[in-house]
Amino acid sequence: MDRSRGAGAFAVALGAALLIAGCSSSGDGKDGGEEKGAVAGITQRPAKTAPFWVNPDSTAARQVAALEQAGEDADAARVRRIAEQPVAEWISPDNPEAQARGFTEAAARADRTALLVLYNIPHRDCGQYSQGGAADGDAYRAFVDAVARGIGDRPATVVLEPDAVLHLVDGCTPEEFHEERYDLLGGAVDTLGALENTKVYLDAGNAGWGDPDQIHDPLKRAGVDRADGFAVNVSNFYSTEDSLAYGKRLSAKVGGKHFVIDTSRNGNGPYTEGDPAERWCNPPGRALGETPTTRTADPLADAYLWVKRPGESDGECKGGPRAGQWWQSYALRLASGS
Repeated sequence: MDRSRGAGAFAVALGAALLIAGCSSSGDGKDGGEEKGAVAGITQRPAKTAPFWVNPDSTAARQVAALEQAGEDADAARVRRIAEQPVAEWISPDNPEAQARGFTEAAARADRTALLVLYNIPHRDCGQYSQGGAADGDAYRAFVDAVARGIGDRPATVVLEPDAVLHLVDGCTPEEFHEERYDLLGGAVDTLGALENTKVYLDAGNAGWGDPDQIHDPLKRAGVDRADGFAVNVSNFYSTEDSLAYGKRLSAKVGGKHFVIDTSRNGNGPYTEGDPAERWCNPPGRALGETPTTRTADPLADAYLWVKRPGESDGECKGGPRAGQWWQSYALRLASGS
């Protein structure tokens, strides 16, 4: 079971968000024109297949530039496979309004949709590598309100709280926090869903953790009926085929809701060796999956997305740095599928 949930969350600093907010497109963005401030010539993908914003100043883009400057062209080309794709921006608690505004304004200028992740629920990750979250319910509501103000009427797709519902089901989150969490998730769905051009997908686990029968009722209690749908395989490695099957079975339990799939690192499927409790954490031999697109293999699947940021550590396991930090050697292995 994945307990990391990509706490790549906090790789996004407020300063970067404000820098991005100052970028502007060299054209209307529709043809992938290079943006001012772009690093290593990173541009937008074709809007017809990948309408989500590529951050031209991402950590991966900066790594490409550094590798090219050092003459390490082969490695630069591998990391470019990550840098040139639209990858989710995980909003941190540090001035979330400015972050959300910066990302959505930059995306709107490029005629694209910002892909955001909220990962700040109180008692997050049950004390694992990505533990933390808002101090209490009021702090979380203020965080969501700030994000909503930052998004405004600009296009955004939000993946809401990886693991938050799953950990209510698997016993990881103590019972005393369950009612508050349902209330907070439902409130976040309502607040973000009320925005004119924002779509909200509530995280719903992955194909390997259990059965849809275990999570469909908790998802409803968390507000999935009022969301645009749910997300599967966030920060995990299950194949797109298995994730589609899981999503379709779960959709049938929650009124035919649509879903999105995180394909960022599922190119070789899940890791099956070592300690089962940590197979999700920086597993070796994984690969990048299908690139982000709205052209999927099933009409119920709205998009394949890169929600987890490839190249960022799952946590301090298997030689990795702290969760969310860039890990160059792992990024290179992902990009080469080895």
